Amino acid sequence: MIRLFEIEWLKLKNYKVFWILTAMYFVGLILVLSSGMFLMQFLKSKGAEFQGIDPTILPLYDFPDVWQNMTYVATFFKIIPAFIVIISVTNEISYRTMRQNVIDGLSKWEFLRSKFALIIVLSAAATVFIFVEGMITGLIYSTVKYPELIFSELEFLLAYFLEVVTFLCFAMLLALLLKKAGFAIVLIFMYTLIFEPFLTVNMLHNPWMKEQVSWLAPFFPIRALNNLITVPFQRYVFMEIQDYIAWKDALIVLGWLAFYLLAIFKLLDKRDI
Repeated sequence: MIRLFEIEWLKLKNYKVFWILTAMYFVGLILVLSSGMFLMQFLKSKGAEFQGIDPTILPLYDFPDVWQNMTYVATFFKIIPAFIVIISVTNEISYRTMRQNVIDGLSKWEFLRSKFALIIVLSAAATVFIFVEGMITGLIYSTVKYPELIFSELEFLLAYFLEVVTFLCFAMLLALLLKKAGFAIVLIFMYTLIFEPFLTVNMLHNPWMKEQVSWLAPFFPIRALNNLITVPFQRYVFMEIQDYIAWKDALIVLGWLAFYLLAIFKLLDKRDI
């Protein structure tokens, strides 16, 4: 696996778009994840209150809440590494490097493993970054710093890793199917943010659909990913939240991950490259 990732690294290390997207991803995470307290101070300066509560005392970075808060916000940025995967895969097709790799002795299975190695490294790097960011901001702002609290609820980081890996495999499948980076990027963007959310919201709330098909909504791929780490911020206005990772949601996502990998393998196996 290390050798296969080294092959991917040789392809990407001098590719300017890769570094631009990577910088956008990590700079975006830093700006958003680190600015919560500054945002609360700004809202306070403007006279904002949350049901009479001073916004600056909201424990956004308290342990262990920080792990769910950070991973939830970070899920909105996973589209950027998906663009990296799409461009990497479609470049292989456009410049026929996939064919050249096979001619040079790399099997289709090894090609798939090399791309999966890229996905794992991107997902692991993102997860480690969020862990470091959570530790730094938590140690600065948290009012509780007991080790048992600092290192509790780290399962949200594992759930984030699983979510990003699965989403990037989805991006890889679309890239192989469409073969053009522009088409794949537009489709994944539209499907993730518009098509499926519109459909599942109607399935859950439209009176004509709710009774018949609402049970299907959690099984849709993007909905399943979103259900892994639910919105945590209602807790600060004394509303009940899901502050754990549900096994059912994790199993549905694992099922989609297995489906994507199998579909990618079958597609590569049958396609004449």
